[in-house]
Amino acid sequence: MVHKKIFINADGGSRGNPGPAALGVVLRDEDQHEIETCGEYLGKTTNNVAEYKSLLKGLQLAAKYHAEEVFVYMDSELVVRQMSGHYKVKAKHLAPLFAEVKKVEKQFSKVVYRSVPRSNPFQKQADALVNQALDEKSHLHGVLSDVDWKAREKEMRDLRKDFEERL
Repeated sequence: MVHKKIFINADGGSRGNPGPAALGVVLRDEDQHEIETCGEYLGKTTNNVAEYKSLLKGLQLAAKYHAEEVFVYMDSELVVRQMSGHYKVKAKHLAPLFAEVKKVEKQFSKVVYRSVPRSNPFQKQADALVNQALDEKSHLHGVLSDVDWKAREKEMRDLRKDFEERL
């Protein structure tokens, strides 16, 4: 199916920096109807790399629908300002990702970047896809989730306290 305009909400995140990371992307048409969503585990990387990879994935998906104009919404001010030309890319490890996004941008007649708050409903959906991908990966590999880590820490404190009381 062909869509003249596509709206993308992209988000990337990591648990730890670097740490296990994932991306989340929501594509919508001109009427704000959802076209496609994607949540993908990325492995161990930084938050900024995950943000760039979410943007790249969103643009690649938009190209699949032969979009002419793309409007990208992200809660990463760094990525939005770098892609809009307001900030230079100083981190050497981000430069290849920046270049790759610029290359994919050429498939569209217009690409607009906008920063949105995390509270934006579509951005929340992209964030949920990030967390879902991270949770699914951690459960598949028996890695403890953040909640489990907190429970383990409390358990260890309780054991330490009990041990000290016995001395």
